[in-house]
Amino acid sequence: MAPAPALCLTRLMLRDFRSWAALTVPFQARIVVVAGSNGAGKTNLLEAISLLGPGRGLRGAKTAELGRHAAGAPLPWASAGRFRDPLGQEFDVGTGTPEGGPPERRIFRLDGAPVRAQAELAERLAAVWLTPQMDRLFQDGAGDRRRFLDRLVWALEPHHAREVAAYDNAMAQRNRLLAQERREGLRVDPAWLAGLEDAMARHGVAVAAARRGLVARLNATLADGVTGAFPAARLALTCPVSAALAAAPALAVEDGLRADWAACRGRDSAAGATLTGPHRADLLFTHVPKDIPAALCSTGEQKALLVAVVLAHAALIAAARGFAPLLLLDEVAAHLDETRREALFAALAALPAQAFLTGTDAAVFAPLRGIAEAFRASPGALVPDGDFPVPGGA
Repeated sequence: MAPAPALCLTRLMLRDFRSWAALTVPFQARIVVVAGSNGAGKTNLLEAISLLGPGRGLRGAKTAELGRHAAGAPLPWASAGRFRDPLGQEFDVGTGTPEGGPPERRIFRLDGAPVRAQAELAERLAAVWLTPQMDRLFQDGAGDRRRFLDRLVWALEPHHAREVAAYDNAMAQRNRLLAQERREGLRVDPAWLAGLEDAMARHGVAVAAARRGLVARLNATLADGVTGAFPAARLALTCPVSAALAAAPALAVEDGLRADWAACRGRDSAAGATLTGPHRADLLFTHVPKDIPAALCSTGEQKALLVAVVLAHAALIAAARGFAPLLLLDEVAAHLDETRREALFAALAALPAQAFLTGTDAAVFAPLRGIAEAFRASPGALVPDGDFPVPGGA
């Protein structure tokens, strides 16, 4: 049996969240299985847990979309969790819309006190997840893979989200000014554009450096074999800015970006977009045993590569931050054959992390009897599964 996880969710309470009118459920084990038919609220449950940390959760949904609907309007919603930290101390995190407040506003509380910045939560907890939508990562565009990578970086470097947002904001302003100049024929003050390009260079280099660093650390973790029987994956970041950082100091790379954007204002104006920069980066995956790109692998092999990366990321967080993240694995057994399912269960048993797994068929999780606790989900109800005796606890 693996050691107790560094961080445990011991109780979850929901009110008017998506399909859940009300729910209070304790968790006692290090691996939690939730099985039920489609539409039973399994993914909603994982989303509620993901929202206890920083960010917009595993669906990336807007706050106004999360409340259960009544009379055609969303209700105020809440998700609250009780956690046990590495020292055995308990703390409570809650999030939701304020009573009487606008449905698009979301607040956080830590041990009953208001949270002023989500970075406070990032210091206490983290979650990583795998959802069926991510199965398309290898077929979708570079933007989806870039956002996937940024979520991985954010879990280790909470300030990364601010750098990405600052870069995107400065770039959007530059694009608007160039479009206005092209449309109205009025020359924009070059100093204004230079100021925006300066902000883009500073924040863009920080973004590229963080991405480059995480890819290197993930590759090292994957090479150590922490994912057990899953096929080894190798990641590669295609980004000229990241490549430049391997050969020159950050300040020199910033200077190069400023000069390039200043020289290409006419080109970018005609294109209606900034054509170079870290926002064009892509993340590539290689199946190491076969030495082929993930895009050419079978569906099952692609799923196995994603699982390997998520497990390696969880191990990396545990080593770097001193506590393991919660693992939220939605329909994780889909596209995995029996051998790979057994490899997944073995890897989860070995990782010092609390994992939540969902699926439509409880029998798939039978090898976890004695290790996991399990629940049966149906619309509005979550009950313990009597076929899974509760293990000794988390």
